[in-house]
Amino acid sequence: MNRPKRDAGASGLPERNAGRTSPPDRTAGANGRPTHDTALPASDTAPGGRPARCVALLWAFAVVAAVELVAVATAATPVQWLAKPLLAPLLLAWLWRTCRRADLVAVGLVFATAGDIALLVPGDTAFLVGMGCFLGTQLALITAFVGHRRPPLAAGIGYLLLWAAANAVLWPQLGALRLPVLGYSLALSLMAATATGVNVRVAAGGALFLVSDLLIGLGAAGTELPGHGVLVMATYSAALLLITTGWAQRAGGMPP
Repeated sequence: MNRPKRDAGASGLPERNAGRTSPPDRTAGANGRPTHDTALPASDTAPGGRPARCVALLWAFAVVAAVELVAVATAATPVQWLAKPLLAPLLLAWLWRTCRRADLVAVGLVFATAGDIALLVPGDTAFLVGMGCFLGTQLALITAFVGHRRPPLAAGIGYLLLWAAANAVLWPQLGALRLPVLGYSLALSLMAATATGVNVRVAAGGALFLVSDLLIGLGAAGTELPGHGVLVMATYSAALLLITTGWAQRAGGMPP
């Protein structure tokens, strides 16, 4: 049963808005009820419909990553201490603004931040602490990815074969790090395999994460490529970016 409007004169009282034309309700929905969704001002929206602050965070990540790569190439350790710990937090802030929720990928970025800081400290103890932090990253990502979709069987088999081959090659040179590297690399390989079940962007990020840590493993075994440190950070930064943005894409937080 429809209730009479207060200003319709149904009760015999004069209308408050008599003689005036009411402006249309910009927030009214199709059913006449007000909605809570309001469009952002044009100045606050970037091309593609994303808030400008979200885009600014991605640009900030790109600048910090570039600074970190230059610092690694020039062995500027103080600059690395300033830049590297900001990489994962910038993506974490972007993920929060884009998806408006904390999930296991966000937890993985928190662990990655701790791992980045630990690996800036020289020595085997700090290396093991950093590996433990990144183990937390891999476990959080595996849980998130498996909860989304089961990966293709071929991807799982391929990454496990790669894990076995890499450990067979590095085993004689790793010494006391053999067992920690064996366990961590297994989690890393499973993360890369499960990433293939999410989307192409996350799968590419998982593969680059594995490449970056494989390079670190080579360094721990005493083998370094030309520009080794730059290659490690370039692949790692790209991996974090692809995994985070790919995960937001899966959640509908950004366009393809």
